Amino acid sequence: MTMMINVLEYLEQSPADATKPAFIGEKSSLNFGELSQIGQSIGSFLNTRGIFRSPVAVFMEKSPQMVAAFFGVAYGGNYYVPMDAEMPAFRLKQILETCDTPLIICDDTTAKLATEWNLPYPIVNFAEISAHPINKNALAEIRLRTTEADPLYVVFTSGSTGTPKGVVASHRSVIDYIENLSTVLGVGADTVFGNQSPLYLDACLKELYPTLKFGATTYLIPKSLFMFPVKLIEYINQHGINTICWVASALGLVAGLGALDKNVPHTLHTVAFGSEAFPIKHFNRWRETLPDAKFIHLYGPTEATGMSTYYNANRAFAIDESIPIGRPFPNTEVVLLDDDGKTPPQGQPGEICIRGAGLSLGYFGDTERTQAAFVQNPQSAFPDRIYKTGDLGYLGADGELYFISRKDHQIKHMGHRIELAEIEWLAAKCDGIEMACAVFDNTESKIVLYYLAQNIEKAGVLAYLKANLPRYMMPQAVYQLDEMPLTPGGKFDRQGLLQRYRNERELKRKV
Repeated sequence: MTMMINVLEYLEQSPADATKPAFIGEKSSLNFGELSQIGQSIGSFLNTRGIFRSPVAVFMEKSPQMVAAFFGVAYGGNYYVPMDAEMPAFRLKQILETCDTPLIICDDTTAKLATEWNLPYPIVNFAEISAHPINKNALAEIRLRTTEADPLYVVFTSGSTGTPKGVVASHRSVIDYIENLSTVLGVGADTVFGNQSPLYLDACLKELYPTLKFGATTYLIPKSLFMFPVKLIEYINQHGINTICWVASALGLVAGLGALDKNVPHTLHTVAFGSEAFPIKHFNRWRETLPDAKFIHLYGPTEATGMSTYYNANRAFAIDESIPIGRPFPNTEVVLLDDDGKTPPQGQPGEICIRGAGLSLGYFGDTERTQAAFVQNPQSAFPDRIYKTGDLGYLGADGELYFISRKDHQIKHMGHRIELAEIEWLAAKCDGIEMACAVFDNTESKIVLYYLAQNIEKAGVLAYLKANLPRYMMPQAVYQLDEMPLTPGGKFDRQGLLQRYRNERELKRKV
């Protein structure tokens, strides 16, 4: 068996018939034959411009055409920088300035925006370059010059402030991830994915490359449907979607708003989730609805190319339990380190560090940040690179890994060290609360809790918290929301909530 060195081999060796739909969006679809043709056309076009081993920006609306543009950039021996019209103009400009891209691939909508925003980079329209004559000899020469260590994409982490942080992944790290993830998910030619994540985040890897590898099909679910869970379930059943890899908050909203009581996504047989803690009551509700489905908890940072660990959640959990993040994928190791660089005893917290072929190359154009996060393994006598996630976890007596919280979600309050995640976890157990997020205003040393709820008054929430939290963990401010703000990746927008609290505080002071 020949070793894979380029992700495009998934497309070139795909078992799917050329006419089989590969990616289906809200307004269009592309089959495997069209993907191959468009990819080679765009790669050939980039070659005529002399663009090679460069970061090429793909600024398009979420669509099958955007996916095809990714492959076209790779065919040209370059690495794609995915961007989306959801992003504010200043954020796009920061990303483009960081990458100094030689060219931006746009569609009709984004080309207009790029022109209005005066982006100082050459713009080409996808519709024009997707039919460019294919130069097979040039593409073959490009392939001969590429290796598995070459970069494939640069993904900029969401929710950051200040200078954007672009994570660079290689063909090797993506191939390692896809081979292992596909086995865990049980992907095959009959898999029909329902994609939830934006295409400018690494979360979409779960659908993009397994679709090519197995000749599967992916539906790019319209974002608007996630505001209407009953219609979302109807969409899943209508299109025979059988595999979803969603952020836990999306699954939690479906369960919390009662959609599973009105309709059953009966076509689903595999449900993978991650990114945020999945409230146990919502997880159990999903399992009750789909008792024969496979549920998989995934954990991993963007810097390790997608997900690094998995846990087959094949049972119901008690309300006071946590779902493990499980065990590492093959060819990956999780190293827990305390502040002294030692392995903490079983059950004791340590920083989750990751080593293996799945590690990304680092941060684009930022050696200082890269060297701070990707460090020498203190437990190794030879050069051994590990990534420090900034997450805290512990090894349970069952041999499974458990996530505790982000290190930067640990606070010192009233002389006690507190995990904000513990407050959120306890609040989510309260009958009527669907979702909870705690933030800490260090300027006034106040814990602030935001929550979504049904059929419970604020007085009831406060009484529950007072009865179950020690005084030093009790939030000093509690607010009910109609909608929990999320980052584009589906995580709680903690910075946004903290700024919201500070803005409201300032308004009260001025009154």
